Order: sequence, then C-alpha cells, then structure tokens
Amino acid sequence: MKVAFIGLGVMGFPMAGHLRRAGHDVAVFNRTPAKAQRWAQEHGGRAAASVADAAAGCELVALCVGNDDDVRAVVGEALPSLGGGAIIVDHTTASAKLARQMAALAAAGDKHFVDAPVSGGQAGAENGQLAIMVGGEAEPVERARPVIGAYAKAIQHIGGPGAGQLTKMVNQICIAGVVQGLAEAVHFATLAGLDRALVYEAISKGAAQSWQMDNRWKTMCEGRFDFGFAVDWMRKDLSLVLDEARANGARLEVTALVDQFYAEVQALGGRRWDTSSLAARLNR
Repeated sequence: MKVAFIGLGVMGFPMAGHLRRAGHDVAVFNRTPAKAQRWAQEHGGRAAASVADAAAGCELVALCVGNDDDVRAVVGEALPSLGGGAIIVDHTTASAKLARQMAALAAAGDKHFVDAPVSGGQAGAENGQLAIMVGGEAEPVERARPVIGAYAKAIQHIGGPGAGQLTKMVNQICIAGVVQGLAEAVHFATLAGLDRALVYEAISKGAAQSWQMDNRWKTMCEGRFDFGFAVDWMRKDLSLVLDEARANGARLEVTALVDQFYAEVQALGGRRWDTSSLAARLNR
C-alpha cells in the first residue's frame, strides 16, 4: 500500500521502519528535515518536503505527533491531498473530543479518521510489539488493520470515534497507580533493610507481579531513570485523563495525586526521566 508516516520521534521512527520492511511504499515527514532524511537513508523510503507532499495519493496516512494542536494541523494539511476513502490513523495520545472532531471532518470529505493510540513504549515500537487501541468506524479500521499490524502485537477495535483515546486514558490510569505503588514498595523495602533482589524474587511470582515490577524494580533500586517514557509526556497524558474525568464525573483521587507527584519530579529536574522516577521523590 502507498502510505505516509508523519512524526518520527522515538515511537514514529521505528514504526515507520516496520511499514517499510513490510513492503509498503512509505513517505515520511518530520518537522526536523534531517530526521526524515536519516530515516530515508536507513529504510529506503522517501523523505517528503511537507505533510501534503507525504500524503499525496496515499491510501493511508499514519501519524504520531505531540498533542491535539499537532494532530489538528497535520490532519488539516493532509486531507486535501487524499483521495476518497483514504484513511488517517492517529497514533498520538490525544483527547477523545479531538478524535470525534477529526472523524467528522474527514467524513465530510469522504475520508476516514481512526484514533489508534498505542502502549508498549519505545521498546514496543522498535520490536514491532505495540498494543493498539482503536476507535473509529468498522470498515476503515479493518482496512487499516493489516497495515498497522506491521508494528503491533495486538490491535483491539473498541468502538466509535474517540473510543481508542478513552481506552488509552484507562491504560494511563492503571500505570499511574501501579508505578506509585511500586515506588513506595521499593522505598519501604530499602528502609526496612531488606535485600531488594531477594524481595523481588519472592513477590514477583505472586499477586504483586506486573510489567512495571518486572521491568522497573531493578532500575528503581539503582536510581536509574534516564530512559523510557518521559515524565513530561505522562503529565500530558494525565491532563487528558483528568479533563475527561471532570466531564464524565469519574472519581480519580489516586490518579490526581500521582499527577501532583509527577509535578514534584519535574521540579527535581526530571522532566525527561522515565515515569518510574516517582521513586526519586521518596529518596530526597
């Protein structure tokens, strides 16, 4: 398929690479042209001069950018370059309201918009093992499935426009609580004078086990946070969650508290630290 990928950050760069390796004709665009050119050199696709240039004649345009405003700008530039029936797949973590607006805008021009935020982090993107939660109409979702499957281990269609973004919010609520609990557990074990490696072996095979424990216990114990999903990004995501909760009446007391803990981490200079840096504020 002729496709375009817009946004070549730590997630988008490898995701677009998987599309190329799957045999698709891929054009890419990034606000920093050098990054698009480097991608083209590594993968053999085309570095486009603009979003419109990348999208021209494409059957599917995927994007992974920063926020609602970025998505709105990319979609606004891409739509006039696309033919009828073309699909825009948005992997950005953005608001459900935006997804509904973009779906309506695309539909007015006989095109489709699918919100498809991802989970799995940089490692998931690099290994083609992302979990993708999808909102949109069934027909374009099914047409997009084999394409985005190039970088996914699981693709779940949740419902109509915005449902993917709402599901990503559920994902971030779960992560916020688990990471805070893990940080407190490491902190407690340390002050109790326990061998933390043995504690991990004892509890990681039971009910306390989680992805966060398996992947972040050791680095929390070592005080290493210079990797992974940045605190700034998590606060952006939690802002979307809390805005939606205010609209739908959900009580998210723990999530709101953890968001403030992340603000403390930012004040410590940890804006680009991994989300597991909640442990850092307990060790001051």
